[in-house]
Amino acid sequence: MEVGEQRRVRATAWGGGESPFAVPWPKLMMWLFLLSDALTFAALLSGYGAMRLTSGAWPRQADFFNITAVVGPMTFILICSSATMAVAVGAARRGDRRLVTRFLGLTILGGLAFLGMQAFEWTSFIREGARLTGWVGHAEGIPPMFPATFFVITGFHGGHVTSGVIYLIIKALQAARGRFSGETIEVAGLYWHFVDLVWVFIFTLLYLI
Repeated sequence: MEVGEQRRVRATAWGGGESPFAVPWPKLMMWLFLLSDALTFAALLSGYGAMRLTSGAWPRQADFFNITAVVGPMTFILICSSATMAVAVGAARRGDRRLVTRFLGLTILGGLAFLGMQAFEWTSFIREGARLTGWVGHAEGIPPMFPATFFVITGFHGGHVTSGVIYLIIKALQAARGRFSGETIEVAGLYWHFVDLVWVFIFTLLYLI
């Protein structure tokens, strides 16, 4: 290949040095990660649905979970944290360091509150006799997959929330020192919004339907 042809190849979007999709690499990599993660959650929820359809009788969720006092409020808190994350992203684009730090802190508090309420819910469920392998004690008519699917799906999501909180703490500390950009905070926001969106599906399928 002649020198002129090599230069023309490098000048194209696929020649290297720039994103071929006109998207910054950090954002593109986050989207690819979220796509693969979405497939994992879809597989878990599809498996849950298949087990419910084939297991016959399925316990009423309201008999085991306090939806009004615990699950509902923790869902509301997580949704509100998505709103504070959006404000932090907007502030980062404007270069407002104080507002970025403040609203990242509020988002972190929302995540911690959600995890605390989920820990309370898990503790209450375990005290009733729920185990990953089935049910301890007298539990006629309760399929062993009822507690198993609950622990696996909510635990997998809780792990994502925990990772997100750690991620946002790091970003908040960097923002407090002025080491941030609109792009980096937006990438963190993509992850947090994804975690919130997935919980809406989990909340609907595991607690309401």
